[in-house]
Amino acid sequence: MRNTRTYLVRRTALAVTALTAAVTLAACGNDHDSGSDSGGHAAASASSSTGADAHNAQDVSFAQGMIPHHQQALEMARLAAGKASSAQVKDLAARIEKAQDPEIKTMSGWLTAWNEKVPASGASMDSMDSMPGMDHGSGSDMAGMMDPKDMTMLEKASGKDFDTMFLTMMVEHHEGAVKMAGTEQTKGSYGPAKSMAGDIVKGQTAEITEMNKLLGKG
Repeated sequence: MRNTRTYLVRRTALAVTALTAAVTLAACGNDHDSGSDSGGHAAASASSSTGADAHNAQDVSFAQGMIPHHQQALEMARLAAGKASSAQVKDLAARIEKAQDPEIKTMSGWLTAWNEKVPASGASMDSMDSMPGMDHGSGSDMAGMMDPKDMTMLEKASGKDFDTMFLTMMVEHHEGAVKMAGTEQTKGSYGPAKSMAGDIVKGQTAEITEMNKLLGKG
C-alpha cells in the first residue's frame, strides 16, 4: 500500500513539474515573439518616417525661392480688385490668390519642419541671397520676379492700362515659376514638393495661355 501511495505521489509531482516547464517555455516564446513584432514595427515605422521626410538642398531652395515668388504674385493680384477694369482680369487675380496663398503656408511648414529659414513676407532679394541652399548663380531660382520699379508702375496704373500691365507682368512671373518648378521636378527628392511643382507647372501654364489670349496674343 505504501509503495502504491509513493508511486502516485511521485507521478503527480512529475506531472506538475512538466506542466510548469511547459507554461514557462510558452511565456518565453510569447515574450520573444512580442519583442520581435515590436522591433519589426518600430523599424518599419522608422523607415517609413525617414522616407516621408527625405528632402535635399533643391527642395529647400525650391521652397525658399517659391515663397517670395508667390508672395509677389499675391501682391500683384490684390491690386487688381481696385484697379483692374476687366472682370476677367479680376477673376484671374482672385484665382491666383486662392491657389498660391495655401501653397505659401504649406511650403513654410516644410521649411519649419526641416529647421530651415522661412522667408518673411516681403523678403528682399538681398536677404534671399543669404539663405543657405539658395543658388543664385544662375539666377533661375527667382526667375520672373518684378523689380521695385515694376511694382511701383503697376501700383500707379489703373483701368485698361493696369489690365495690360498686370497681364504682361504676370505672364513673365508665371513663366519664372514654371521654370523653378521644372527644376524641382527634375532635381528635388521630397515627394510633396515635387507634387506641388507639378501642380504649379500645370496650373500656371494654363493661366499663361489664358493671359496671352486676353492680351490678344492667343
